[in-house]
Amino acid sequence: MTDFRSLELFYWVAELNSFSRAAERANTTQPSVSQRIAALEAELGVKLFERNARSISLTHQGRKLVQYAERFLLLRTEMLAEVGSAVAMKGIVRLGVSETIAQTWLSRFMERAHAVYPNIVIDLTVDVSPAMRDLLARGDLDLAFMLGPIDDLTMASCDLCAYSLAVIASPDMVLGEEPLSIAELRNFPMITYPKATAPYPRLREALNDPSLPPPRIFGNSSLTTIVQMTLDRIGVSVIPPVVVQRELKEGRLRIVKTVLDLPDLVFTAAFPLTLSGSLARPMAELAQDIARSYEASRAF
Repeated sequence: MTDFRSLELFYWVAELNSFSRAAERANTTQPSVSQRIAALEAELGVKLFERNARSISLTHQGRKLVQYAERFLLLRTEMLAEVGSAVAMKGIVRLGVSETIAQTWLSRFMERAHAVYPNIVIDLTVDVSPAMRDLLARGDLDLAFMLGPIDDLTMASCDLCAYSLAVIASPDMVLGEEPLSIAELRNFPMITYPKATAPYPRLREALNDPSLPPPRIFGNSSLTTIVQMTLDRIGVSVIPPVVVQRELKEGRLRIVKTVLDLPDLVFTAAFPLTLSGSLARPMAELAQDIARSYEASRAF
C-alpha cells in the first residue's frame, strides 16, 4: 500500500521539478527520493515522470496523482492539527522574516515555536519584503513575516503588527527649531529602507518639490547599518522607533519632531494555499499571539 512518505516525496519532486530540491525540502537524500519514486511507479504500474539529462516532467498519470497526493497530505496535516498534539506535527518550515521583525519579537517567536512544536525545524532567512514575495511565489519559502498587504490569490495572510515611522537623529546633530518643515528636512540626508520597499517611495513623495532638486534619500537593506549611520551623524533616519528603543532610552538617539506624516508599516504573515503552507498556518497564528504579547509588554 502506498505510504504517506512516498506520496510526500513524489509531491515535492512534482512541485519543485527537481529530485535534489525535493530531497533538500524533505530533509533526506536524493538517492532516497529516487528509490521512493521508483518503488511508487512499480507499485502503481505506471510511469510518473519523464526524465532526460536536463529536466523532468510529469506524465499524464503523474499529473493525476499530484492532485490526489496533495489532498491526502493536506488531510493528514489537518488531522494531526485537530486530533494529535503539537508534538505530532513534524517537518521543515522555511521562514522568511523582515529585519524589523528580527529586531523586535523574532527571538520570542523562535523560543515559543520550538517549545510548542519541538519536531518542526525552522529554516530562517532574513530579507527584504519584495525578495520574500518572490521566494514565496517560487516555492522557496513556506511562510514570511513581511510588509503587507498581500494581494496574491494563491496566498493566505494574517495581520501581525503595525509600527509607526519617525525621523530619528543623533542628539549631537543641529537641526533647527522643531517641528521641522518639509523644506527644513530636505537640508539633511535621509536614511531609510531600500528603494524596492514601501517606505522609500512614500518618503520620496512626501519630500518631493518639483521646483527643487530631488531629496537626498539613502536606501539601505540593513537596519543595523541604518542605525549606525544615524549614530555616526551621516544623516537622519526614517525608521520605526521600536527598533531603536535601547538607543532612545540611553539618549544616543532621539525622535525629531517634524510635519512629516507617513503611514504605519503593517506587517503580515503570508503563506501559500498549498501543502507547503500547511505547517505554516499554525506558525502564523502563533506569530500573531507573540506580536500581540510583545505590543502589550511595550505598553507598560
